[in-house]
Amino acid sequence: MRANPSRSPFARRDERRFYLFILPWLLGLVLFQAGPILAAIALSLTDWNLVASPEWRGLTHYDTLTHDPLFRTALKNTLYYSLASVPLGVGLAFVLALLVNRRWLGMGFFRTVFLVPALVSGAAIALVWGWLFNPRFGAINSLLRTLHLPTPGWLADPSWAMPTIILLSLWSVGGWVLIYLAGLRSIPRELYDAARIDGAGPLALTRYVTLPMLSPTTYFLLVVGTIMSLQLFTPTYILTEGGPRNSTLTLPLYIYRNAFEFQKLGYAAALSVVLILLTLALTLVQVALARRWVFYAGTTPGLGGR
Repeated sequence: MRANPSRSPFARRDERRFYLFILPWLLGLVLFQAGPILAAIALSLTDWNLVASPEWRGLTHYDTLTHDPLFRTALKNTLYYSLASVPLGVGLAFVLALLVNRRWLGMGFFRTVFLVPALVSGAAIALVWGWLFNPRFGAINSLLRTLHLPTPGWLADPSWAMPTIILLSLWSVGGWVLIYLAGLRSIPRELYDAARIDGAGPLALTRYVTLPMLSPTTYFLLVVGTIMSLQLFTPTYILTEGGPRNSTLTLPLYIYRNAFEFQKLGYAAALSVVLILLTLALTLVQVALARRWVFYAGTTPGLGGR
């Protein structure tokens, strides 16, 4: 970008410093994000098995996608997981944040308890979850047998496998609780005092003060959570390998299989491009809808800050 000659030397110096400071981020964007995306698009137009040289195939892989039943299954499972896990996670995080925001004795301990699971690696959590929900000797079914309640097949049952993976996603919701807690601490107390003077009770305070003031935080978590949910891989790879009967086969896992099990890197790249486009589409939908419900202080509610 050219420096404006009419600007003062101090302004031009600050501009140069600005670009100097963001240079590491720009390099990371080009080398580790934009570069691999462009490489995946180029690779999706070829056939490559990691041994021989890539062979040009054009849009053949994208045509194959329309006739691939496993792709449709993986896409359906990915959307199912995303549409179920993200609202549940955001809702649970909001409720827990309201609870730990109270000034009760021992609240610092509970805040730490909620945060610690988010710091544990996904592989370790998946292994523990697999033991807990083992249908034959798992702790969950042992407890249900003691209470004389039905014992589902969990990860071994096609109808229960994906709901179990969705429950697993709630295990690390503590990071979102911390973000909500920071949002709650930033709400001016004067708003609550004014609402109480007008006769608002606890539910009215939550509906008309807390929820609108936290809408930017909720919007952020929905967008980030959706992007993360579309990348689901570790639990399904470790616990089920996409089974039983492909009930937990997701797009990232199907991409991995094609790339490293079947050596179809061109087809895997085409699947990756579809995943990128799906992520972009869902993000743009959320951005468009945010104008109707996200409230920023000092603006009219529902205008998205305009």
